[in-house]
Amino acid sequence: MFAERDHSAARPLWLVTETQRDAWLAAQDDATRSWLAALNFKAERHQVACLADGRGEVRAAVLGLGALATLDELEFWHLAGAVDRLPAGAWRIDTPLAAQAATAAALGWAYGSYRFERYRSKPRPAPTATLVPPQLADMAYVRRIAAALGMARDLINTPAADLTPERLAAEAMALAEHNGAQGRVIQGDALREGFPAIHAVGQAAASAPRLIDFQWGDPAAPKVTLVGKGVCFDSGGLDIKPAAGMLLMKKDMGGAACALALARAVMESALPVRLRVLVPAVENAISGNAYRPGDVLRTRKGISVEVGNTDAEGRLVLADALAAADAERPDLLVDFATLTGAARVALGPELPALFGSREETVAATLRHGRRLADPLWPMPLWNGYDDEIASKIADVNNVSGSTFAGAIIGGLFLRRFVTESADWLHLDLYGWNPKDRPGRPVGAEPQTIRALHALLVERYG
Repeated sequence: MFAERDHSAARPLWLVTETQRDAWLAAQDDATRSWLAALNFKAERHQVACLADGRGEVRAAVLGLGALATLDELEFWHLAGAVDRLPAGAWRIDTPLAAQAATAAALGWAYGSYRFERYRSKPRPAPTATLVPPQLADMAYVRRIAAALGMARDLINTPAADLTPERLAAEAMALAEHNGAQGRVIQGDALREGFPAIHAVGQAAASAPRLIDFQWGDPAAPKVTLVGKGVCFDSGGLDIKPAAGMLLMKKDMGGAACALALARAVMESALPVRLRVLVPAVENAISGNAYRPGDVLRTRKGISVEVGNTDAEGRLVLADALAAADAERPDLLVDFATLTGAARVALGPELPALFGSREETVAATLRHGRRLADPLWPMPLWNGYDDEIASKIADVNNVSGSTFAGAIIGGLFLRRFVTESADWLHLDLYGWNPKDRPGRPVGAEPQTIRALHALLVERYG
């Protein structure tokens, strides 16, 4: 992935924007200009052109950055697609980069090097091009974040048969133990009594439901609690999904993957916080004891919930986990969830919906997302829709009778279980690339981790 910083044989890689192209070409020799003209090099985003020496061997390359105003705007995606486009060997970026752009370039290279080959009988070869870390790049940060993102990608990409609630719990506790965190996995009668909604959703599955709960850091430090939706597979329950709707449901634990990835980055960064992570791990399955439409579920908060649809299970398991988190009044409470199709209809797969109880925290999160090319979009917790989840026989229904504002309704439901924490963020994300793009193959796409990590560093680091 990375070569030694003093690699003497590394070949130069120049980064050129569309606006810089003509000036850059003017500084090259006639042969280079003629060759790039023959290749129709326009410096478009991800366009790579290799340059040969007099012996016909590759001596250098130039990477197009597209319509950037300045190199300071370089995003990590710009380098992610170059890994597979450059010939084998070591490369060094010969274009001067400021610290943030240098770090983004190195992270992009690391991210573009990711492969998920676990199930191939003949795994594809790993990239053969390596990068000399740019001079000003924060490589400690790059390696931490790349490892966290890679872990999340692996978890989301793993089929549900191999990532059961039991296995997800094992992975989470291994992460906790490796970083010196203390935790437990709650299941069985303890789960039924203490977290009844989580138990109800997962009780029909062969792999029993459980709640992953671990803590790390100085107990006297500001408390940050992360909650991740860990639905390892979602059939829809008795309100069963159609076949097409189930096809990607191994990714319904994407919220848990993102929460665990952020937790890893926090612990490995040694941020001065008291971190707590809660992951309700379930499979929403069908059997004779599956929970039913019309059932009324108890919750840890004491709020009774009428089940309007068993396919709105994520908010039910999050309700219990959020209630446990909220009781401690953390300084910041964040939940991650692949919660609603409505958010995807509104914003598409690339823009997670961001809800929050404090405007300043929402604004700071958005700012970091823009800066790091980890975008989010703000959505309102609109009080006018709160009565859409009223129930005639219980305190609240888990769905609305309306087809409108589905993502907001999901957020409003969760808000019922966050009554003590003044600063709460709810992230409704997709966690998946539906199409191939440079550095972003079809498959898992952890979102919001870098933006939230930056928020925590700014606030507590």
